[in-house]
Amino acid sequence: MAECRQLFAKKLHDYGASWRMLRPSSLTDQLFIKAKRIRTLEITKESLVGEGIRPEFIALINYGIIGLIQLKEGFADTIDTTPDEALKLYDHYAHEAFELMKRKNHDYGEAWRDMRVTSYTDFILTKIERVKELEENEGKALVSEGIDSNYYDIINYAVFGAIRTKRHAENE
Repeated sequence: MAECRQLFAKKLHDYGASWRMLRPSSLTDQLFIKAKRIRTLEITKESLVGEGIRPEFIALINYGIIGLIQLKEGFADTIDTTPDEALKLYDHYAHEAFELMKRKNHDYGEAWRDMRVTSYTDFILTKIERVKELEENEGKALVSEGIDSNYYDIINYAVFGAIRTKRHAENE
């Protein structure tokens, strides 16, 4: 998460909080693009732009946190958040995601350690499709978790993917 935050801070320096202008559907599509690229790279085992899978998992983490911020704050027509304010919001939601991960890891016996990385990708894509459906239903669910729960799951599966792909690279 420190690596993700560091990248987020650098991008804030370069671009400001330009992501504040993303409407929910655009943010969902950005998450989809990143997850779809991971899946394509997993299947084809070839990258024509030279970037691998791990940076996309990191992007999913950061865009998932942006999604949580946008759910709470709404989107803006201009950049209305300073880098310091954005980092405080980032830290809040990163902490919430981490606390949820710890609770779920306890209840699920850290099953993520024995899963295939490709399963994280598929689960992330499934969560994105659920978000799309919820957006179409104006965020209302009859019995399912809300958009925020799906963002938290996307973040946590992406964290698992970033951890596992880093370890894989270190062992090569």
